[in-house]
Amino acid sequence: MNAHDHAADHGPAHGGAAHGTLKSYLTGFVLSVILTAIPFWLVMTGAIDNRQATAIVVMVFAAVQIVVHMVFFLHMNTASEGGWSMLALIFTLILVVIVLTGSLWVMYHLNANMMPGLHDMREMP
Repeated sequence: MNAHDHAADHGPAHGGAAHGTLKSYLTGFVLSVILTAIPFWLVMTGAIDNRQATAIVVMVFAAVQIVVHMVFFLHMNTASEGGWSMLALIFTLILVVIVLTGSLWVMYHLNANMMPGLHDMREMP
């Protein structure tokens, strides 16, 4: 058994980690560029008039891009590592939801509570 045969025995069928191909890396790269360019275009052109709707669309694209990175670059799927990759995906998605909603909540409350209103400006000496 030579080194090549030994390396072939550690593929996905034998419990080893799956390695990406050039095609899968290029697919992930193209999807990442598209998932970055569309929100950038939406924000820069103001294609959606409602700011909240724009923020939601950008967050959806961000979540999809995280999944694309996990699948195409980290090679996470349901078959590898006895399902532990799926648990890592679920944990990552939960963390992303917590971070995104927490960030939006903090920014909203900072905007509402830290910006002086018209009535505050009149009371200033």
